[in-house]
Amino acid sequence: MIDRKRLQERIEEELKRFEETHPRSKALFERAKANFIDGVPMNWMVKWAGSFPIFVESGEGAHFTDVDGHRYIDFCLGDTGSMTGHAPKGAVPAIKDRIDRGVTFMLPTEDAIWVGEELNRRFGLPYWQVAISATDANRFALRLARHITKRQYVLVFNYCYHGTVDEAFATAQEGHTICREGNIGPQVDPAQTTKVVEFNDIEALEKALAPGDVAAVLAEPVMTNIGIIHPEPGFLDALRELTRQTGTLLIYDETHTMSAGPGGYTGAYGLTPDMLTVGKAIGGGIPTAVYGFSEAVAERIRGTIDVEGADVGGIGGTLAGNALSMAAMRATLENVLTREAYERNIALAERFSEGVESVIQERGLPWIVKRLGCRTEYWFRESPPKNGGEAAAAVDYELDRYMHLYALNRGILMTPFHNMALISSQTTVEDIDYHTKVFRDSVDALLGTRV
Repeated sequence: MIDRKRLQERIEEELKRFEETHPRSKALFERAKANFIDGVPMNWMVKWAGSFPIFVESGEGAHFTDVDGHRYIDFCLGDTGSMTGHAPKGAVPAIKDRIDRGVTFMLPTEDAIWVGEELNRRFGLPYWQVAISATDANRFALRLARHITKRQYVLVFNYCYHGTVDEAFATAQEGHTICREGNIGPQVDPAQTTKVVEFNDIEALEKALAPGDVAAVLAEPVMTNIGIIHPEPGFLDALRELTRQTGTLLIYDETHTMSAGPGGYTGAYGLTPDMLTVGKAIGGGIPTAVYGFSEAVAERIRGTIDVEGADVGGIGGTLAGNALSMAAMRATLENVLTREAYERNIALAERFSEGVESVIQERGLPWIVKRLGCRTEYWFRESPPKNGGEAAAAVDYELDRYMHLYALNRGILMTPFHNMALISSQTTVEDIDYHTKVFRDSVDALLGTRV
């Protein structure tokens, strides 16, 4: 139904409008090229819909303002890093206080005890360690899994994403594990470290685990980074049973699925992983992450790492568990990511989904909407994909870019990697309804229709 020539024309029109209305960001971008590769301090910042990234001046709650004075509704929220909203009032005072009293000592603070108790309550795992990012938490969890099982492989699902974890930058091709496209300088051939199967494929999972050489399955309980892909009925039960039968550890990465509720998908649905990782949102924007263990896993770890070599084992970091991160986690978990906040935000996410679905139905488009708690996405396909392979085949880069750029030019920021919107405690009904209007207008401009 999409006229590709018209799509290109609309993209060019929106790019022209973007450049004309963001002169200050453009000037800063050109200046930044002198000292930053591609003009950005972090390589993913090039993946925005415009011809350059907008530069931020300030942010508060569900909105931010750029250096050209434009104010935006932020549905990206740092791709979950600011799911709490920018500068959340429930966490900022404690963060400021901790900064005034020192931020890192390589020693614990009393906040760490509160955080450990709260993580146990939310996720059901008694023991925890702290990292700086979810990527590190996943790396450390995998190292420990290999350490205690003495097994070679990690199993992941096709088109998963678990941060910059080497083992997860792999995909399946005709039954073989290969490097995922774009994998930069792989340190090891992933065929030697990783098995890859499709999400929701119990038969393939059973076959891959049967040899007893997989240390751990690293998985999101709901896939998110290739779009939201829910587990089919019985799949997670089978995953848990098969991992137990084969002595394989089950690690759930809840970094994005924290959108499901205060205890993530694990807490919402009573899952029982052996290990769990989560980062981004739990620090209110301050870099931090955690990885937790069951009693059985903790018992297997105890006594296997000598004190003398603890600092050179490849796990941890000088800044991990710093006083600022612990204070930020305590304040965020206690005052921001509360059950009441989730109930409010999930209701608004439902309103967001319903608004987009109404436009899709009105215009007769073969698109769908998927939701996970306060996270929602629209897809350019007729039916929900059941795995990463199907989802990847539906990616339409040009259409994504147009929809994102049209919204950006009208004061709405969507997540650059996909059509994902997050709802924070400061997002309003008016914000949601404005998005529905802009979404409708973008579709009409693309189709050349007005209803």
